[in-house]
Amino acid sequence: MITPRNIVHHELIGLKVEVVSSTNPYLVGIKGKVVDETRNMLVVEMDGEEKKVPKDCCTFLFELDDCYVKVEGRLLVARPEDRISKKYR
Repeated sequence: MITPRNIVHHELIGLKVEVVSSTNPYLVGIKGKVVDETRNMLVVEMDGEEKKVPKDCCTFLFELDDCYVKVEGRLLVARPEDRISKKYR
């Protein structure tokens, strides 16, 4: 089960997400469903279109079942399978 405490260790595909801040102002406001994830990018389906969003320069707001979680993108920079075992302070 995905919780606010362990979201960085889970698969993000299928979650609803919004870019709330970024060093690139054109990325702010992108929201939709995560359809793919690579080491450095999230692919978000927005209005039937796929948008590629770099992880390292953005802050994301993920919607879980009962709450919203704000995550710094730099914490997500890793392949999904490697992020599971990564230790965070």
